[in-house]
Amino acid sequence: MTEARLLICGYSYHTVLYSNSYRNGLTNYLFRLQTEGSCTVKSSGKDYHLQAGDLLLLKPGDDYELYIHEEKSDGRISSGDYYIFCDGSWIDAWWRRIKRPKVNRISIDDHLLGIWRLLLLEKNRGPEEDPELTGYLLRGLCIYLDRLITETKPADRSAFTALRLKRFIEEHAIMTFKLEEAAAHVGLSLSRAVQLFKATYGKTMIQYAQEIRLNAAVERIKYSSMTLEEIAETCGFASYSYFHRVFRAKYGMTPVKFREARNVRIN
Repeated sequence: MTEARLLICGYSYHTVLYSNSYRNGLTNYLFRLQTEGSCTVKSSGKDYHLQAGDLLLLKPGDDYELYIHEEKSDGRISSGDYYIFCDGSWIDAWWRRIKRPKVNRISIDDHLLGIWRLLLLEKNRGPEEDPELTGYLLRGLCIYLDRLITETKPADRSAFTALRLKRFIEEHAIMTFKLEEAAAHVGLSLSRAVQLFKATYGKTMIQYAQEIRLNAAVERIKYSSMTLEEIAETCGFASYSYFHRVFRAKYGMTPVKFREARNVRIN
């Protein structure tokens, strides 16, 4: 089996001046995700000013200098990031799949941070770490990073903001959330967020949230013993009657008939 080895995984937060240097070149791959504040990275004779949402990807042999400095506006120092050093034949093959810039602007979501935190927790287990588990988690992180890079690579500022709205809805659809919360998440007014999402994806935010809720409901009808009322509640529908109405409009049958048909096919 090809290898994906997690060598170092951590989170750092700096409130004082800090610098780190690998001027002679890295010996492993480095993934660094800026989550808060800012910093400057120098590599291959170029300066990169990283802000929250910037992903740095460096390969063995790349030189690397990191500088945490004061913000000019208020003199404060603030920088938070997740970082990974890794190697292995699987990572080598993954690296060669596509051409990636050294710095990629991506959408930070709970799925990405969740994988990174799982890697961090497992690595912190020390001698009890399961290398097989960290290897698969690392593979998952790499694949998910490629999805984020591919989605945001061609996007202008508006498209990137629309993508962040989309991700927020995906993460919160089966919970109760207000459109104002989605708009605030990306720093837009409600009217501008509604307009931008519809122009980008051809559907409203409510319509997209409803699609996600219905997909979740279908999976729970198929593979759980939950009552239909419980499914409606846990999938974000305000009432069973509303769930019943939109389900029938989408699938041409009621949730009861859908479950009955499913059980007949299984039996």
